[in-house]
Amino acid sequence: MLKNRLVYSLILCLFSFAHSLAQGEKNAIPLKNILAQISQQHDVKFSYIEDEIVVFAVAEPEKKWSLEQKIEYLKKETKLEFKRVAQKYYTIYNNQQLDKPLCGYLLDAETEKGIENALLKIDRTTISVFTNQNGYFELPKVSSAQILVQHQSYQTLIINPEDLYVAECPKFKLQSIIQTLDEVITQRYLATGISKKTDGTVEVKPKKFGILPGLIEPDVLQTMQQVPGIISLDETISNINVRGGTHDQNLFLWNGIRMFQTGHFFGLISAFNPSLAQTISITKNGSSAFFGESVSSLVDISSRTNTVETTNSSVSTNLISAEFYTKLKVSENANLTLSARRSLTDSFKSPTYQNYSDRIFQNTVITDLNTNEIVDYQSEVDFYFYDITAQFQQKIGRKNELNIDVIAIENTLKFNQSSVNLNKNSALEQENFGGTIQWKTVWNAKQYTEFKGYFSSYDLNSSYETLESNQVLDQKNQVLDTGFQVRNSNVISKKITLNTGYQFNEIGITNFDEVNQPFFSRTITNVLLTHVGIAEGIFETENKKTFLKTGVRANYFDKFGFFLLEPRVQFNQALTSALRLEVLGEQKSQTLSQIIDLQQDFLGVEKRRWTLANNSTIPIQKSNQISLGLSFKKNNWLLTLDNFYKKVTGITSSSQGFQNQFELDKTVGNYQVLGSEFLIQKSFNRFYTWLSYSYNDNQYHFAELLNTSFPNNYDITHAISWAGIYEWQKLKLALGTKWHTGRPITTPSAFIVTTANPDIVYNSPNNSKLKDYFQVNFSASKDWKLKEKITLQTSVSILNLLNTKNSLNRFYRVNTADNSVESVDTYSLEMTPNINVKISF
Repeated sequence: MLKNRLVYSLILCLFSFAHSLAQGEKNAIPLKNILAQISQQHDVKFSYIEDEIVVFAVAEPEKKWSLEQKIEYLKKETKLEFKRVAQKYYTIYNNQQLDKPLCGYLLDAETEKGIENALLKIDRTTISVFTNQNGYFELPKVSSAQILVQHQSYQTLIINPEDLYVAECPKFKLQSIIQTLDEVITQRYLATGISKKTDGTVEVKPKKFGILPGLIEPDVLQTMQQVPGIISLDETISNINVRGGTHDQNLFLWNGIRMFQTGHFFGLISAFNPSLAQTISITKNGSSAFFGESVSSLVDISSRTNTVETTNSSVSTNLISAEFYTKLKVSENANLTLSARRSLTDSFKSPTYQNYSDRIFQNTVITDLNTNEIVDYQSEVDFYFYDITAQFQQKIGRKNELNIDVIAIENTLKFNQSSVNLNKNSALEQENFGGTIQWKTVWNAKQYTEFKGYFSSYDLNSSYETLESNQVLDQKNQVLDTGFQVRNSNVISKKITLNTGYQFNEIGITNFDEVNQPFFSRTITNVLLTHVGIAEGIFETENKKTFLKTGVRANYFDKFGFFLLEPRVQFNQALTSALRLEVLGEQKSQTLSQIIDLQQDFLGVEKRRWTLANNSTIPIQKSNQISLGLSFKKNNWLLTLDNFYKKVTGITSSSQGFQNQFELDKTVGNYQVLGSEFLIQKSFNRFYTWLSYSYNDNQYHFAELLNTSFPNNYDITHAISWAGIYEWQKLKLALGTKWHTGRPITTPSAFIVTTANPDIVYNSPNNSKLKDYFQVNFSASKDWKLKEKITLQTSVSILNLLNTKNSLNRFYRVNTADNSVESVDTYSLEMTPNINVKISF
């Protein structure tokens, strides 16, 4: 084929040369140059494939000739076809090239990935089509009518028909819509589909997500741990620590519903279906005044879209669970979205499941049993989880929109113990159920109003029966969160936007404990009503160099009878074209927290229970945080540096998970964190890499404890992460490492033995540290196009590739068998492979 083309090109060149000799004194000129001259002389345009005309050189036509005469002359000299497709547009092609429909691809200008569900309308007709998952479209033949391209996330594009009359389907790149609050520092932050915005938030779009080490899917809570300053000391997503805070100090929202349960498998898997999320915003500092009830980070997950999309579905499975997702276009103005995921663990116990079980049930009632003296002892664990969501979206006219969302999450663990004559059953159930209804009215281009009502119900129930006795322990922790919010937004001018709102919230918590022998029963219920007024102003210059958002949240706690004001600020200034300055600050509060009464509560698996502030023994937690940052972006380099100070007051010792001399103490204190976070990232076309470093100095202060100041249980002084990611067409590879200094522990100094009660004497609290943590992770994925609308995606991941044995926690206890002190370690997940197969259609 190549030889034929070369011979053909050589013949054409010789033909052109011979023809130029026949023209006498006239010299041959490249056809491309002649077309440019004709375009200028007659105000017309030509569309062609450059490779097809580069071989032609002919004598220049007479200037006095008409346009038609010149075209006839060129057709005769080159044997090419000239077709008029509009009044001033012509396309040039070979005879055999036009027997195809008009087609093309719409691609994201930044990621060059196909844009799905973009709408193409032919002007002055009723013809319209949508792109598929690869951004591909086909249109009927048109002449002069323009083609309008629209998508809620991209700027509108107009395609001229002559751009489609070419041999191959052309590619058109669309720019993302950049609104006031969507201005970004960089479109690729850590991975494709993750961006950092000028208001300080990190935004994740799972549908554009590339790949991260150790992940087979865009798991939101695993993804956020790649961000500097966010870490999980025990590798679970139910214990995420942001800048030294505890997990319960983070606010997790799904479509406006507060989620009290965030993980499956008691923290090893995210409870949010990765096929569902549209946009995830992660805020470490400087959150909007419309968000409260957290003294640490905000994770806002939205699975809503701005437009009514075409029907699309997917099914997938891995070695732990299977899931289903579908979005149905039930009418021109309505979508119904359904998703479901269920574990395979009660019917298929894969090696992945076994490793997860070994990790999560360490040092719990499930494994930490003294059964040596029980004859024919046997035990069996049955575990499963599921999550279900349903969403309805209805556009009502041009100005109104209704959204209804429901989510249900559950983990169920059944534990059976038996001997020769006995059979005892224990169980643990954890459930989060929530719903929201939202009505939005767009009054005009400058104003909209939004009403939202919501509720969230959380239940944690356990029943424990022991073989050694007839004792049964029942425990419950229940939370009911209901409320509504009204929000109004006004664009005052091109630079200023004003947002105002009101929020009402009622939270009720019940804690129940009951033992049958000796009989004891306790039920504690607390309820708190909160009224909140919100005002927020946004200023941004038209050149996007200056961004300022300030707000205040005024909380009134009905039960306590006092106001609490919480100011917020986000400021971003471009110092040069490549360098930006960021200042973030906030005061926040929360009335809910998780505490641990006893380490073996709820079978020792999920031992934390939610409790409500009483403004005395459990005060309202309050935080003050300020950060100063710089970001530099140039020539595919990205560097960010953040320095911060954070102080949280009103924490209780029972919320910090002490397992030393303070385990049973109940007192109130605070913690202060001074830290820095650094990220350097470089892109090399298909390959990009990043390295992050975090430093924290995190100190407790408890005035009533014997040692008033000492290191925080969640103090990680140094942490480093690195990743190298390669993306080529539909193939993605990722390798990464995590390293951080060990968490603080308290070592024993002596052991006192008395006939009544042996006791451990400890050194000063958190006087030592575990060995450094190190882990290597790997991921790979590949997309396969099976048919026009069917795509197969395969993914594989290996967590802890080198099978490093990391100690995540250590505590000490008395071994009653020989009256000695023994250390008990909780170890990290062993090398764990997983695969995922997903079909989208």
